[in-house]
Amino acid sequence: MTNPMNTSPLNSRAGRREWTALAVLMLPLLLVSMDVSVLYFAIPAIGADLEPTATQQLWIFDIYGFVLAGLLMTMGSLGDRIGRRRLLLMGAAAFGTASLVAAYSNSAETLIAARAVLGIGGATLMPSTMALLRTMFTDPGQRAKAIGVWSGVMTGGIALGSVMSGVLVEYFWWGSVFLVNLPAMVLLLILGPVLLPESKDPAPGRFDWLSIPLSMAAVLPVIYGLKEIAAEGWSVRYVVSITVGLLFAALFVHRLRTTASPMIDLALFRNRGFAPSVVLNLLSTFAMMGSAFFTTQYLQSVLDKSALEAALWALLPSVPIGAAAPVATMLVQKGVDRAYVVTAGFAIGAGGYGLLTFAGTDSMPLVLTACGVLAVGIVTVMAQITDLALGAAPVERAGAASSLMETGAEFGGALGMAVLGSVGTAVYRSEMPDSAPDVARETLGGALAVADRVPGLATAAREAFTSGMQAASIAAVVLLIAAAGLAAVSLRGISVREAPAEDRETVTV
Repeated sequence: MTNPMNTSPLNSRAGRREWTALAVLMLPLLLVSMDVSVLYFAIPAIGADLEPTATQQLWIFDIYGFVLAGLLMTMGSLGDRIGRRRLLLMGAAAFGTASLVAAYSNSAETLIAARAVLGIGGATLMPSTMALLRTMFTDPGQRAKAIGVWSGVMTGGIALGSVMSGVLVEYFWWGSVFLVNLPAMVLLLILGPVLLPESKDPAPGRFDWLSIPLSMAAVLPVIYGLKEIAAEGWSVRYVVSITVGLLFAALFVHRLRTTASPMIDLALFRNRGFAPSVVLNLLSTFAMMGSAFFTTQYLQSVLDKSALEAALWALLPSVPIGAAAPVATMLVQKGVDRAYVVTAGFAIGAGGYGLLTFAGTDSMPLVLTACGVLAVGIVTVMAQITDLALGAAPVERAGAASSLMETGAEFGGALGMAVLGSVGTAVYRSEMPDSAPDVARETLGGALAVADRVPGLATAAREAFTSGMQAASIAAVVLLIAAAGLAAVSLRGISVREAPAEDRETVTV
């Protein structure tokens, strides 16, 4: 039985029910963020079992992120219309079913299809969890704490996904990396209807179906081009792909500005603090995913760690993440200007990259410390700007606002790997001996695959890769210092929006 609660002021304080519901919401968030990295160490086992072609292997890895990125805006807007809890539970059912299919896939095609459905489910879960936080925690102070937890779980899940993958593949079969999703999704489906409030925009207008293909055509070619540049280097077709995506982006924006009921209300960007938050969120994920491009390869290929060893060591930098967001939130609540806290977060992240510039081919403690420092800085940033963005957005547009933040994060991650990966690859190729085989000059993995045929090739390749990582880190330091300056200027004096008491949306429990 549901009881309408359309007369409660939005600034009421959350109680035990809401904090318990927060724990439930963290389940899908943790799993969706884990699925970003869960195949890092499972791909070799999948390759041996299913024998995918090179193209199929690429799609097994990338289709999840492509579909998720392409549908985030659609699902965020849909949640505002049909109800965020309803969309969350629908996504959980799809995510759980697709996980089961993926675990027992007997062909590359089946696994690709299952990963695509996982992406659809993920696209419903991510903006729904953030939007429900906006609904449940309307007190600015409580919402800041809840979003701090959200940010920590999100970042920690990416690290935990690779660790989980390494452990499960070591002791079980590769399908087990998907089966771990099932208990959490079943628990969400059971507890979600009991603990989570339903909320939606009471007057959403007609859904703009034309914006769905336009938004996907804007996002997917750009994400694809950036990811391919990171993996393969610059190519005309990848530049064309990005250009096509940007053209569709222009058409999508035109549609949003001219249609009577847009999928995304561009008025969101007129709320002070929202536009800077989207940009700064993009820059923070640029830094986080750009470092992951190098550090995962460094642990496995430069330090020659096994999949399990690399996975366990990769978990270590995530340990201090748990304290970063709460400390940042405490500082803001004690009166420190949010601009200074976010600026400090970017500065700390720059310090982490600065440590990476001193890494050698046998510097695991330094690299892990650098990753930990970087993670603390980025989580500090993400927690504060997410809180600012949701506070700046009207509650009835929480789903759309969440989806814009997440879409920006997807762009930032792809851009980070593309730009920093290109810098590192260019330095790697320039430092490899001219006499090295062509495959060795392309990637470190290629060099190690033929190293037994060429004396000294492995050492040269590891040194060249490390030099590339140092050069990319210098570029990242410059970027993060610029981001710190942008935060200091654009966020100064902005406080979290407190909705007026007459602001209402449809909420049921």
